Amino acid sequence: MTRIRKQFAPQVTYEAIRQPAESDNEDNESEVGDAASTAPQQAPFSAYEYAVFLLLGVSMLWAWNMFLAAAPYFYHRFQTDDWAATHYQPSILTVSTVTNLGSSFILAKLQKGASYPKRTVVSLLINIVVFTLLAFSTIFMKDVSVATYFAFLMFMVFGASLATGINQNGVYAYVAGFGREEYTQAIMSGQGVAGVLPCIVQIVSVLSVAPNRAGGDNDNDQDHAPAPPQESSKSAFAYFITATAVSSLALIAFTSLVKRRSQFPSLSATTTTTTNSNNNDDDDDDDDTSESNPNPKTRTISLWTLFKRLRFTALAMILCFTITMTFPVFTAQIESVNRNGSGSSSRLFDTPVFIPLAFFFWNAGDLLGRMLVLWPPLSLVHRPWGPGALLIFACARAAFIPLYQLCNIRGRGAVVQSDLFYLVVVQWLFGVSNGYLGSNCMMGAGQVPAEEREPAGAFMGLMLVAGLTLGSLLSFLAAGG
Repeated sequence: MTRIRKQFAPQVTYEAIRQPAESDNEDNESEVGDAASTAPQQAPFSAYEYAVFLLLGVSMLWAWNMFLAAAPYFYHRFQTDDWAATHYQPSILTVSTVTNLGSSFILAKLQKGASYPKRTVVSLLINIVVFTLLAFSTIFMKDVSVATYFAFLMFMVFGASLATGINQNGVYAYVAGFGREEYTQAIMSGQGVAGVLPCIVQIVSVLSVAPNRAGGDNDNDQDHAPAPPQESSKSAFAYFITATAVSSLALIAFTSLVKRRSQFPSLSATTTTTTNSNNNDDDDDDDDTSESNPNPKTRTISLWTLFKRLRFTALAMILCFTITMTFPVFTAQIESVNRNGSGSSSRLFDTPVFIPLAFFFWNAGDLLGRMLVLWPPLSLVHRPWGPGALLIFACARAAFIPLYQLCNIRGRGAVVQSDLFYLVVVQWLFGVSNGYLGSNCMMGAGQVPAEEREPAGAFMGLMLVAGLTLGSLLSFLAAGG
């Protein structure tokens, strides 16, 4: 852990500014030469704070993954309408990311007097309301028309996406003020955990039910005779109410963290006498003093200026998630090559299990990629050539798209007759590359002057959402391919 702290140490040139008054005349010399001596003044790594940001990361992406996990349920609701059954997934992606981008852009512009903790709290409250409504809709909206439920679903997606945009803006800005990139990595890792767990739950729920139990619905498909659990209202209720519980837990943990930092300023490495006029920003300032380089004042800085300073990292972030957004559409369409005519009796090759299994492989790779940056030799954040390397890496990931075309899309046959090729080479490695690249890019927001870290964190959150939005619009092409 000591090596990690040294690797993640924020820019030392700003640490010297906070030295005792008697050493002010030696600041210029100590900025470069005394890095080792100033390191001990950094606030100690807090496992509690890391855990809270990890939970915030889980909550941030849990909503998105609940919509993915409930895809079979939505298909079951829309199967009587060909257009809705074909386009509900791209519609969810588009409404989600366009709303997310719009809210993130507006909030990134509204820097002056911003209370990032308050934004985070509001976003979690919205999520609680939205997913509670979704959960009870599985009970009280069973018999509504396809058009009515489609409109309701899109409105819920809009609400959840608005909350996500507010949450990303608040959390990424708030954590950047700490000046500790481990905490940013904790958020990214939490997002990876949120991708893995729903897949495991869905796979277990399907395998726990006998495949040929009588008394199913009126679906004629042999594979769906018993009304698969992932298509049932009970499973959908569980998905959505779990999202409510996760958001509630994150809300409790986050408010506890803010209160803790405001009540115990002695947790900071140094104490600043500079205060802001905004009451809500005092919480931010207390948190910022937890690092060796406090952030008593946050500058208002234009998005264009931030882009010029972080241009390679920002472009890499956009490209990363634009390309990544092809995976949900392909994953929902690709079937096992062993499903038909292979003589295998394993239920892992059945579509209701194989699709969440493919999502699991991608998300497991994504989680691993997010964890890899904790190993200093693999982190590109502090290397002078790092931003350029990230941009090249982001462009190279486009090679995964034609690899999907080699797989068994919609059961039409695969060029490479191997589920191992699809699950490991395509899905898992694509996930690893996403987690590794995205985490490096987001952690790069800390490589700016201390007073610009919060706006930079919110800006990189905006770049992430911009990539998701562009990728979701392009996903319509993949859906119709």
